[in-house]
Amino acid sequence: MKSSNVNGWGRVALLAGVLGSALLASCGGGEQVSTFTATRVIAFGDESSLINSNGSKYTVNALASGSTTAFQCDSNPIWVQSVAAIYGLAFPQCPGTIADPSSRIYAFNGAKVADLSDEISQHLTNGGFASSDLVTVFIGVNDVIAQFQQYPGVGEDQLLVNVDAAGVALANQVNRIASLGAKVLITTIPDLGLTPFAGDRSAGSTNSSPGVLSRLSARFNDAMLANLTNDGRKIGLIQLDEYLSAVDKTTQAGNFTLYANTTLASCSVALPNCTPNTLVSAAVGAVWLWADDRHLTPTGQAALASLAVTRAQNNPF
Repeated sequence: MKSSNVNGWGRVALLAGVLGSALLASCGGGEQVSTFTATRVIAFGDESSLINSNGSKYTVNALASGSTTAFQCDSNPIWVQSVAAIYGLAFPQCPGTIADPSSRIYAFNGAKVADLSDEISQHLTNGGFASSDLVTVFIGVNDVIAQFQQYPGVGEDQLLVNVDAAGVALANQVNRIASLGAKVLITTIPDLGLTPFAGDRSAGSTNSSPGVLSRLSARFNDAMLANLTNDGRKIGLIQLDEYLSAVDKTTQAGNFTLYANTTLASCSVALPNCTPNTLVSAAVGAVWLWADDRHLTPTGQAALASLAVTRAQNNPF
């Protein structure tokens, strides 16, 4: 996906020295004049922000010491755990040493943009938002995949219209959260044309899937960005798509990155059941980007967390 400047949102890729080459996104709005400290983190979205009740996550799960079945939920943290941790917070699904954590996860497996309104409404019935709440939103991957799965029976032009509408709907819900008083971190979705889900994208391949998925992903992200309220003080943008695209391009060129592989899935079993014991042989002892065909490994989640933490600490909330 090419960089764009949509409705005042400056999408500028910068190098960061945290967890390797992390790209940051500028949100505008001036310099931060006081430090924002969250008292709760509220996680909305799909399975990429989910911790199950047994501690499993949609990545490569760590195992408890001496066990081949019990998950160690505070190891291999997903991005929302890392964001919460900078404020000394945790979630009930993985509380660590924190008694009665107040942060909450409403994200669920398979969620699409149309489900976000219900996630928000569920939180409103549980007391609503405060100005010291930090809300994370990562959703849209399942929308783009659902649209792509109708191709070519439904033409690409119509699919682009559909993902455009989903991007607008996402922006409207994020604006809704901000209007209710919370601070929001919203991430773009990956370029799905660069995921294992897209299939073969080697030179000379006749596979059309990567191109279609890339265009759908770009349209979704741009529609979301064009409709976010851009006052710089309520909403912080995480430019995950730009980071992952840069990492993939650099890795494919044979240059050093954090990742030995950015094209294949590292897990041999379906998520959330993947552990170090269920990796494909080539991924054992190596750092890969993708856990399955669309979800990040712990290193990929850590990179997203780095982007999010930097945005949370530097955005003028």
